[in-house]
Amino acid sequence: MDVQRKLEILADAAKYDASCASSGTEQRDSRDGKGLGSTAPGMGICHSYAPDGRCISLLKILLTNACNYDCLYCVNRASSNVPRARFTVDEVVQLTLDFYRRNYIEGLFLSSGIIRSADYTMEQVVSVARTLRERHHFRGYIHLKTIPEADDALIAEAGKYADRLSINIEMPEEASLAKFAPEKDVRAIRRTMGRLRLKLDEAKQARKDEVRLKVKAPRFAPAGQSTQMIVGADPASDQTILNMSANLYGSYNLKRVYYSAFSPIPDASRALPLRAPPLMREHRLYQADWLMRFYGFDVGEIVEDTQGMLPLDIDPKLAWALRHPDHFPLDVNRASREELLRVPGFGAKAVDRIIAARRVTSIRMSDLARLHVPRNKALPFIVLSDHRPPPHLLDSTRLVERFRPKATQLGFGF
Repeated sequence: MDVQRKLEILADAAKYDASCASSGTEQRDSRDGKGLGSTAPGMGICHSYAPDGRCISLLKILLTNACNYDCLYCVNRASSNVPRARFTVDEVVQLTLDFYRRNYIEGLFLSSGIIRSADYTMEQVVSVARTLRERHHFRGYIHLKTIPEADDALIAEAGKYADRLSINIEMPEEASLAKFAPEKDVRAIRRTMGRLRLKLDEAKQARKDEVRLKVKAPRFAPAGQSTQMIVGADPASDQTILNMSANLYGSYNLKRVYYSAFSPIPDASRALPLRAPPLMREHRLYQADWLMRFYGFDVGEIVEDTQGMLPLDIDPKLAWALRHPDHFPLDVNRASREELLRVPGFGAKAVDRIIAARRVTSIRMSDLARLHVPRNKALPFIVLSDHRPPPHLLDSTRLVERFRPKATQLGFGF
């Protein structure tokens, strides 16, 4: 099988893994004439987006889609009838270098099915990163998928070469993982996450001591670790998923939890749903995740529905505001940062701009556009120097309808 055909198979097989944003790592480049590549923004094959909105391109592939495991939700499971392929280490290295030189990518996202053993597979994955870094002095971004059952020394070596490591938790409930992926052990996954956190904490402390001790700190995955959960393959509610995310952030100091809407696969097990969940559900989970990480919300505040589900027609912050009219209207010129972060339409950066601006002037309606605040969304909830919403507005059910998307006529699909 030639490399182009392998690339077709193994790039397509990697598309189900959503956790490939290349944000948060250290800045490197080769402007000094040494090495190859950088971690600067670019555009190309697999488009991911950093928290600041930058578009990032990665070569996103599997080393192989052959796998010993038979996870029911995975198209590459052992019992799946799909074409199989496998790259050699040198082929992945050469593809990465060729694509980078053509300005198609700025980095590599590499995962793999489990072949022979976890240690053998992890050694192959680490070998790609080692060859790129040491033989070709590649300075671009590298994200490696970590295999939980692999030897601790291999995990440590992966962190030496990779910018980010990730281990997929896969399912929000242990019972679901046991049902759909019986070869996987959630305790092994969590143990590896814990070991990664210890190594990351040690590397962070070493960087702090670097200047004082005048000893160069060892490098270990400067962009941290991440994970992914599949949404909609099991009956877990949004509240269950977000509770798991909150636990993972708190226990392992993850950089990101990614949510991947389940996609029906060929020859699927009867235990799996026949239809994919709405993609809007995945989007709402990301919005709720942002509220937990950057806006000071608890899971219990975000999800108050008795079924534990987020509304699909409005975003979770707006849903919270509509359920709590007693918190509004809020005086933008006097409210604290924590209170402003709960106003619909106010992003974290917009709130910082508002606080900076109100030190020297009183915020008026005309200032909202300059501060990048969507007026229509925010005005019912705020008081400004020249604006106060009608008292009855927040008590009216018409306010809910105002923000719901307008009904549209369905087409025939042709």
